[in-house]
Amino acid sequence: MRMPPFNLHNPSTLEDALAMASELESSGEEFDWISGGTDLIPNYKWHLNTKKNVISLSGIEELHQLGENRIGAMVTLQELVESDSIHPLISEAASKVASIMIRRSATLGGNICLDTRCFWYNQTEQWRESIDWCHKCDCGTGADCRVIPNQNELCVATYQADMAPVLMCLGATIHLSSPRGSRSMPIDEFFKLDGMTRNVLENGEIVTHVTLPDDLSEWDGDYQKLRQRESWDFPEAGVAVTWKMGADGPDGLRVATTGLESIPSLHTEETTQVLENWNGEESILLLSESIRKSVKPVLNTWFPPSYRRKMVKVLTRRACKGMLEGQS
Repeated sequence: MRMPPFNLHNPSTLEDALAMASELESSGEEFDWISGGTDLIPNYKWHLNTKKNVISLSGIEELHQLGENRIGAMVTLQELVESDSIHPLISEAASKVASIMIRRSATLGGNICLDTRCFWYNQTEQWRESIDWCHKCDCGTGADCRVIPNQNELCVATYQADMAPVLMCLGATIHLSSPRGSRSMPIDEFFKLDGMTRNVLENGEIVTHVTLPDDLSEWDGDYQKLRQRESWDFPEAGVAVTWKMGADGPDGLRVATTGLESIPSLHTEETTQVLENWNGEESILLLSESIRKSVKPVLNTWFPPSYRRKMVKVLTRRACKGMLEGQS
């Protein structure tokens, strides 16, 4: 597969990067940001929504900062795996992404902003043309959605990244910058339920870093992942669980899922109901069943939706195992 031609821009500061974005936007030229490139470059080779300009973030030093409560968007996943200063659940989730060679390039910001996936979308241009294009990628061709026909209002491509549900469960805040200024929000408010829009990023806006709350060390947790192969695949289902233990059970409980819909989801209602009437293993069984009922996967990844929903229940129970051990 041949890479399409594009102009590569290499700013050395965040201000320069945003200025470049503003200039390109003003002149009507399209552009992409590139961090580690482990997602963007394969998509470009498949001619998926390519742009004529690409702005690299690799040379911006402040985006590489890594500390206990602050992680820059350009910190690689392998750096998270090897770090002794961050929460162990973040390291654990990062270690389950792909292989070490990919983790050395892949970044936290890139993983959070990972493009949604679909087996009608992630194909070569020639393949897509042979089945009458794809609604998500080939806009302007009049293509219908291949997963749910006769509707062109909502893309159901699946979000298949690992770091977002863990950061949701740890109460992370995501920070954004653009030529128009900076803003921040809880990371669960960053995503938008549409496989094409994906998140709240505006044109020319980037993720700069995430911050974690001061009570981070009080939370334990686990991340369980369903995938076809250990060394490469995106999650077909992923469940992150965190808890803060009290004398009679958990004082705090959070569950988030990924790989099941167009966005990762924080299941606040389900955990609140369980905490109100906590009864150990029985409550975990109720929680795992309520999470299973709440997710709505579609047939656009390797495993069928029915199997993925069943496995969500299993993964939730597995992720909660450490909570019961903490009570004994």
